[in-house]
Amino acid sequence: MLSSMEDGAITASAYDTAWVALVPRLDGEGGAQFPAAVRWIVGSQLADGSWGDEALFSAYDRVINTLACVVALTRWSLHHDQCKQGLQFLNLNLWRLVEEEPDTMPIGFEIAFPSLVEAARGLGIDFPYDHPALKGIYANRELKLKRIPKDMMHIVPTSILHSLEGMPGLDWQRLLKLQCSDGSFLFSPSATAYALMQTGDKKCFAYIDRIIKKFDGGVPNVYPVDLFEHIWVVDRLERLGISRYFQREIEQNMDYVNRHWTEDGICWARNSNVKEVDDTAMAFRLLRLHGYNVSPSVFKNFEKDGEFFCFVGQSTQAVTGMYNLNRASQISFPGEDILQRARNFSYEFLREREAQGTLHDKWIISKDLPGEVQYTLDFPWYASLPRVEARTYIGQYGGNDDVWIGKTLYRMPIVNNATYLELAKQDFNRCQALHQHELQGLQNDMSSMKRMERFMWSSLYEENGNVLGLEGYAKDGILARTLCQLIDLLSQETPPVREGQKCIHNLIRCAWIEWMMQQINMKDGRYGKGRVMYPGSCTVHNKETCLLIAQIVEICAGRIEEAASMINNTEGSWFIQLASSICDSLHAKMLLSQDTKKNETTINQIDKEIELDMQELAQYLLPRVDDRRINNKTKQTFLSIVKSCYYAANCSPHMLDQHISEVIFEQVI
Repeated sequence: MLSSMEDGAITASAYDTAWVALVPRLDGEGGAQFPAAVRWIVGSQLADGSWGDEALFSAYDRVINTLACVVALTRWSLHHDQCKQGLQFLNLNLWRLVEEEPDTMPIGFEIAFPSLVEAARGLGIDFPYDHPALKGIYANRELKLKRIPKDMMHIVPTSILHSLEGMPGLDWQRLLKLQCSDGSFLFSPSATAYALMQTGDKKCFAYIDRIIKKFDGGVPNVYPVDLFEHIWVVDRLERLGISRYFQREIEQNMDYVNRHWTEDGICWARNSNVKEVDDTAMAFRLLRLHGYNVSPSVFKNFEKDGEFFCFVGQSTQAVTGMYNLNRASQISFPGEDILQRARNFSYEFLREREAQGTLHDKWIISKDLPGEVQYTLDFPWYASLPRVEARTYIGQYGGNDDVWIGKTLYRMPIVNNATYLELAKQDFNRCQALHQHELQGLQNDMSSMKRMERFMWSSLYEENGNVLGLEGYAKDGILARTLCQLIDLLSQETPPVREGQKCIHNLIRCAWIEWMMQQINMKDGRYGKGRVMYPGSCTVHNKETCLLIAQIVEICAGRIEEAASMINNTEGSWFIQLASSICDSLHAKMLLSQDTKKNETTINQIDKEIELDMQELAQYLLPRVDDRRINNKTKQTFLSIVKSCYYAANCSPHMLDQHISEVIFEQVI
């Protein structure tokens, strides 16, 4: 699937296909210019007489698709029985429009559907024109048409270009100047087909003719959708925890998106004159995480009077637009005030919708959008751990059942499918089985320990019983030998290096010795007067422990030289101090949180300091595609360790236990 990506895999729209079928022959000979579209309509009627998404019933979707197809067939006096079945469906189901959730109304429905009704009236179709369910739609159409700046829409490209087929009184000579480079009007087959009927424009014809042939008669509601597909695929693979299998494909995707990135943002398709915040935010987030240099000033194009919007002139705010804006704003560097404003606005908007129970969206019908939003707000990027996120998102991802909302319902099979979901489940369960095996081994090795703290202060012995350099501090030979066995095991499992396994063994042992000496010096008061030691247990690592974990991970991953270079140079020393400051601040916050009311002011100040430090850390540690001096994987190790501390400090004990249970013990079904 990933290797087949081009301009976007997307399902056909009966509504748009009907508009294409309505185009008369341009040579004036009579009949349809695109008979393949007519044939598609004839072969796509559902058993109940309607047209639309078969698996998910939406009254909006079924009604507008069905009326459009009835109009197209009637226009060419074809298949009267099918038209009759379609009209019977409409008569039986128009009342459902009143019961539908307004947020799931397709794009431009209140303008497009009344236009179809007028077309049906002109063809003498026996349709219930005065049905009570239509009164509200007619009223909304009048209100929306009054709000549309007619003169402005002929001057600058806006999202209105996507719905021209429902607009009266258009000046086509002016509008043709706003045509996209591929000949379409904002990549809409129905709008472009309508423009072709009005103008006979050759570029409009070339666009329609191309997609008719590509999709074998049934055209989608929007095309191309290349940028949309490229970035959403990467997002899904990463959140499902399976992106490591597709690094080459993901790199190609991000290179593609970066080539079409602009300072004004992007749209769902390349070379668009209209930009929107949803795709822009998703692309910004992924490009920055993958090391591309993108400026947050792009979001100034989506801010007005202290508020952020998805499209210029939008009538309602999209949940997913603000959701992806919030996710993007979390990947911020120092001094990026626009991202802080975006984060505050989107956070308040989403929390308000969450409190109202209205976290449903006008662009997608997904399995658990409220759950996705809640996780992002509760566990922002700094606090989101890969295994926890994967376990959570596997339960939220709908696979084939996730449906997108355009002018009609549509599906993106390379973005949403059962294949990713099945792979994610199998991979998660396999990783979980490995974790359980490792945990069992640790429990067996540590069965003699009565308190874990004893492990921290035990001396290090070689297997022959000789002290490793900490003689005088020995408290438990069993623990020391256990640690030596662990070192032996790690060195054996580590990929071989040219210096040999003995070198690896010594490196791991030296890392432990250095850490133990620091702990002993701290306990004996020899670490320094400026050191603040907090009483009680703490799940946040100190600087020395972070460094120990990083060293051992890098050694065991075979990245010895890269890790040593990073740790021992001036830049690395600065990072370690910054990481230490973050961990100390997180530690202090945890202690103060035992009495939140009393310490609220101090906690807020600490949060601000942590936020600034994390921004600085992210700017330093996130990979850069133009920087090959330091191994990006080594950077990721350090960043992951600090994020783990952030997670521990901001996660309640109850939630921490739940995550441990889900990640380590509960198999995904």
